[in-house]
Amino acid sequence: METPSDSGAGAASSRQAPMIVRHAIREQEILWADFLAMSRSVVDSLAKGVEAICEGRIDVIPEVKQAEQESDREEVRIEQECLRILALYEPVASDLRRLATMLKVSRDWERVADLAARIARRARKLARKSDGVAVPDDLKARAREVLVQVRSSYDALAARDARRARTLIESGRAIDGRFRTLRKSLKRELGQDPGRLRAWLQLLGTARNLERASDHATDIAQTIIYLEEGIIVRHQIESSAP
Repeated sequence: METPSDSGAGAASSRQAPMIVRHAIREQEILWADFLAMSRSVVDSLAKGVEAICEGRIDVIPEVKQAEQESDREEVRIEQECLRILALYEPVASDLRRLATMLKVSRDWERVADLAARIARRARKLARKSDGVAVPDDLKARAREVLVQVRSSYDALAARDARRARTLIESGRAIDGRFRTLRKSLKRELGQDPGRLRAWLQLLGTARNLERASDHATDIAQTIIYLEEGIIVRHQIESSAP
């Protein structure tokens, strides 16, 4: 037989449950907004890094460095908040996938910010002492292409668009091929002009940094598919790659 106290406790518990759900949803929405704000900031930082290497805009380098430091702090904070929400509310299904996405992709964005800072620093070194080696047009083209790719990965993430994410993954394969061609070209130039070794190494390093940023854009696209469809496509894509 149910006592009055048992009945009161049950009623209080039933009233609290919807409130807890509302709190959980609100906190996840706030964190998602913060996560997207971090993502936008990193895309802007990469854009400045591309300006530095393509247009010699070394004046933007302090902004890129500051964005790198901010992304470091935000990545840690977002991870802490994700873990707190996981422990407190024990989300399932799509809520759980969204938290997992923020945990993984915030690391991708932090690394892109780091790569943007490296690209900007290399641009400054080339500007100060390039040994007369200009940034090749092919490298500039790849830099702008990667910026478009990274920006598109942000757009797909903000829209939670799995179809666009799949298109990005396919385009990433073509970009990989163009980077292989670029590296071969830079190594050939280095072999023919070893007297300006440092400049060619800076350019090769810039190409590697850009290629890694492209890889992170592909990783983000793969995670968007997981977020929306609950499917892990990473190994499927790796096994089908030529």
